[in-house]
Amino acid sequence: MKEKTGIGIIICDRYRRCAGGKCFRSLSNREGAFRRYGSERVEVVGYTTCDGCPGGNIEYAVDEMVVNGAEIIHLATGLIVGYPPCPYIRYFREFIEKRYGLEVVYGTHPIPEKYLIMHRKLGTWETEEWNDIIQPCMEEEKVRLSYD
Repeated sequence: MKEKTGIGIIICDRYRRCAGGKCFRSLSNREGAFRRYGSERVEVVGYTTCDGCPGGNIEYAVDEMVVNGAEIIHLATGLIVGYPPCPYIRYFREFIEKRYGLEVVYGTHPIPEKYLIMHRKLGTWETEEWNDIIQPCMEEEKVRLSYD
């Protein structure tokens, strides 16, 4: 069994001032997309923005994350819940997987309840593709409310 898994987190540039509180809390609590790690030891080896549309930092950030031991890249929940959601999120995943051979996970912390309600009203996530994207971040209502 390996000692730890190195992960990188890429957030939406709209939230560039985000200190990562929800992401780091959910990692600690193993909620949202971090549920997958169970009791496995995880080390965050990089945390940065995409650098704004169309994601000019994706290549360079992942280069550095790989040097620092990243094995998995998380595309943060902010890329999913923003208004509008990131139009490049699927491309980022495909690029990172093909360029670096890394696993890419959609999301970090659970989707906050207020975003779920609004995106349901907007019909944002009604396609099967978006349903697949949001699944790792779905939690029960009590948990979603704690991330509002």
